Amino acid sequence: MPRVSEAHLAARREQIIEAATRCFARNGFHQTSMQDVIREAGLSVGAFYRYFSSKAELIKAIAEEKVGSILATIDHLLLQEPVPPLLTVFAEVLAQVDAHLTENGPVRIAVQAWGEAAHDPALAEVVGGIYARIRRSAVALAARARDAGQLPPDADPDAVGAVIFGLIQGYVLQRVLIGRLDRATYLAGIEGFTSR
Repeated sequence: MPRVSEAHLAARREQIIEAATRCFARNGFHQTSMQDVIREAGLSVGAFYRYFSSKAELIKAIAEEKVGSILATIDHLLLQEPVPPLLTVFAEVLAQVDAHLTENGPVRIAVQAWGEAAHDPALAEVVGGIYARIRRSAVALAARARDAGQLPPDADPDAVGAVIFGLIQGYVLQRVLIGRLDRATYLAGIEGFTSR
């Protein structure tokens, strides 16, 4: 029997993640069974379980992959010299949020995961770990912005990073739950209370 290539394995895993993302976004975590995901992916039960042994493992993989794009955006901005203005950072991060805010997109799953994490310790650990990474990047960005003179010299990077992270989450929640907030309006609001 021929060996399966790494590229094939990666493509099959991605096929499952995309199918699960669509199912969870459509029906929620509780109303989606593993059979639903297997059917959506068009795989046999055996093929599916070669990649994921549980719904929790699948949710973790989705969260890590999809939220990774936002983290990558922040990390990319962290490496720029000089550090970009904080409003530019918000504009780029919120653009990533909007890009993933489709009907079956991962942003909707993130909101579900926040709610589920309050009741599921294993999911809380996964979600907490992912968002802790984003918050650490936001804190590092705040420290660089302070050092570049964008913030007062006595600004606390931990406090500012927590607010940056909260503003991103606030945008996500308002877009998903209210739906009528546009990025330009939100950015104008941030600019309104951060300008000196």
